[in-house]
Amino acid sequence: MLNPALEKLPPYPFQRLRDLIDRFEPPKGLEPLALSIGEPQHPVPALVDKVLAEGGESWGKYPPVPGTPTLNEAIAQWLRGRYGLPESLLTAEANVLPVVGTREALFLIANLVTPAEKNGQRPAILMPNPFYQVYAGGAVMHGADPVYLPATRETGFQPDLDGLDEALLKRTAALYLCSPGNPQGSVTSAALLEKAIRLARQYDFLLIADECYAEIYDRTPPVGALEVCKTLGDGLKNVLIFHSLSKRSNVPGLRSGFVAGDPKVVAAFAQLRSYGGATLPMPLMAVSEALWRDETHVKENRALYRKKFNIADRLLGGKLGYYRPDGGFFLWLEVGDGEEAAVKLWREGAVRVIPGGYLAGDQPDGTNPGKAFIRVALVHDIDTTREALTRIANILGS
Repeated sequence: MLNPALEKLPPYPFQRLRDLIDRFEPPKGLEPLALSIGEPQHPVPALVDKVLAEGGESWGKYPPVPGTPTLNEAIAQWLRGRYGLPESLLTAEANVLPVVGTREALFLIANLVTPAEKNGQRPAILMPNPFYQVYAGGAVMHGADPVYLPATRETGFQPDLDGLDEALLKRTAALYLCSPGNPQGSVTSAALLEKAIRLARQYDFLLIADECYAEIYDRTPPVGALEVCKTLGDGLKNVLIFHSLSKRSNVPGLRSGFVAGDPKVVAAFAQLRSYGGATLPMPLMAVSEALWRDETHVKENRALYRKKFNIADRLLGGKLGYYRPDGGFFLWLEVGDGEEAAVKLWREGAVRVIPGGYLAGDQPDGTNPGKAFIRVALVHDIDTTREALTRIANILGS
């Protein structure tokens, strides 16, 4: 009765974490601190309530799957301003599609691009390792082999595309890249993005560029995949980017994002979503439009994350393989054994983190590039972050 592919899906990382540590009690007298989930806790921009209060009547309308013209234009204008894209390359009508968050879209896009066979073989979907687990879920549930490309310290925490086997590339349906990376916070270079785009066009697969953390960066704005397309020519062919307001604007509960890129893919995705995709309600589209048009709260958000990384520099510098990430809001700490460290932090410090091995897959040789790490989400206020990092430093860093 059930799709047998479900059996190939491992338990989701947060369920694995519950199974690992919930059998233990944290120390009495210590407030439990959850740094396991990347759920931003910064203040919600004030304009959210204001716009919602003004849009009550639109709850009575069915929202259009392709989005409203004003929302799509706000997104297009933001993209053109952020990445220096000419209107001849990207328009609201042809290249933009709002989605309900990006989790669903990152999963469902695999359905759109995975054929039953490619060049007479079972299709493959490539992804960095570690990775956002939805990538693998999308591949498995839509009939593709997930292929994990190691993204380790030796490769700058980015996958090495130079050594890919041609036989693999010929059966590749899609390549996921994430920049800034979750969990390592590494930024994909323009050269690597150019390599990925050229491969996608040569072997006719889709580059899925997950850029949901693009507006949380330390010093330099990360380069984007569409920005690289501008210099390559041939339009936005074979490229689709994903952005979200969850991290940028501290509204994970809004569930608002968009995809943009290749007009043929955008049109096909809109058609698919007409059948099986959720649609953002009209009042939330209005809120989203207002958020994409405002940069003040985004700058304030970045400044707050920088303050927390300054705290991490002081408390963890020289310990646990600490480095200051270029983007995102995670620390990727090398602790020897991620599971043991997660249990120790919970039992001795009431701090909840996720083992890095839960965010990675086993390579063909049996190794797991995340096993020696833990991921720490710096999503709380300054005082909570300082307290949590102090506990981590005292328990693991001595």
